[in-house]
Amino acid sequence: MAKNNPLRDKSVAIIAFAELQNQRRSGKGPYEFAAQIMEQLTRRAGINHSDIDGLALISPIAEAGNTFYSIAMADTLGLSPRWSQITDIGGCSPVGNVMRAAAAIAAGQCEMVMCIAADASSGGVAGRRLGGFREEYMDPTGFQGPPVAFGLLSHAYDQKYGLNLEALGKLAVVQRNGAVVNENAVDTLRKPITVEDYMNSRMIAEPIRLLDCVMRVDGGSGFLITTTERAKRLGIKKLVHPIAYSEITNFNPSDNTPDITETGFATVGPEVLEKAGMSCADIDMFQPYDDFLIAIMLQMEQIGFCKRGEGSDYILSTDLSPTGALPTNTGGGQISCGQPGLGGGGVNLTETLRQLFGEAGERQVPNAKNAMVTGIGFIPYLRNWGCSAAMILEAE
Repeated sequence: MAKNNPLRDKSVAIIAFAELQNQRRSGKGPYEFAAQIMEQLTRRAGINHSDIDGLALISPIAEAGNTFYSIAMADTLGLSPRWSQITDIGGCSPVGNVMRAAAAIAAGQCEMVMCIAADASSGGVAGRRLGGFREEYMDPTGFQGPPVAFGLLSHAYDQKYGLNLEALGKLAVVQRNGAVVNENAVDTLRKPITVEDYMNSRMIAEPIRLLDCVMRVDGGSGFLITTTERAKRLGIKKLVHPIAYSEITNFNPSDNTPDITETGFATVGPEVLEKAGMSCADIDMFQPYDDFLIAIMLQMEQIGFCKRGEGSDYILSTDLSPTGALPTNTGGGQISCGQPGLGGGGVNLTETLRQLFGEAGERQVPNAKNAMVTGIGFIPYLRNWGCSAAMILEAE
């Protein structure tokens, strides 16, 4: 039986997107970025800010202690939303807010939702300590943050299947090529690299190298979503429809000694394709969440672009450029553009929308009609990441 999919009728549409240039130590905060994003969105869509009656935000690290963040944001922007949402599933939050906004619209709570992913954390967050299951084991064993987690994950994959680092090097080069022609990428990363540069980059947490890692930056992005009927009444010609979405949090929690190479994409990848009535061969481009390069390869395998353990060979044998067989993170991804905040995802979603609106310039994917974009959220001690999300979008 096909999965229930309320998005398939294309009753909602994304009508505008906005993005700011990523910066290091900008001295600005989420409110300033959000105001700039709203200005871009309202101008692009030809609406007034008073037309916005829904507001969906990510949970930003810069405002982590603010229990009234959505209220403060609405007040700052001069909005009076009838529905608001803060989503805290890390890098899944931007794509997750597409579905949450669509659900709110379908429920009649609002009709025009502005979704914003803005954060400022590149200057560091002093004294921050996350809570959670097994956290007491982290410090004594030297488990200090995501690079160590992905180092362990990479070792586990290598022992099980064999990991060809040249494949990760190719991913690094492909993404950097996109960032070079992306004016919103952080300036320090808009320089070409080679596979040799990747292999020679500084070791962070073996085998994770500097060029495997995402850079935290300040910035933001956003989009407007409304009913397709209202979009057409407004005379908007370019529409992008979310046509399928799947999300899972806390994959396989009953196993206390899990295979950490297995992720929630084993569930949400095949499911989102089934909901859309598609196969991997039907996907025109892939914009996966990329905090570390190994995460892209795992997603490719578990969504079904290739089989388990064949990710290295698939990457090395596939043209991933904008004119290739599977254009991948065409704007540079987060690794080569920068990641606004500690759990981003807006970079990948915005590039997806830019491509489907046909506005990607030198890196435009020819004749792109659809795309898959993903999110990853949180990585706990000796497990795989805590949230996996996948969405398929289609241009009208």
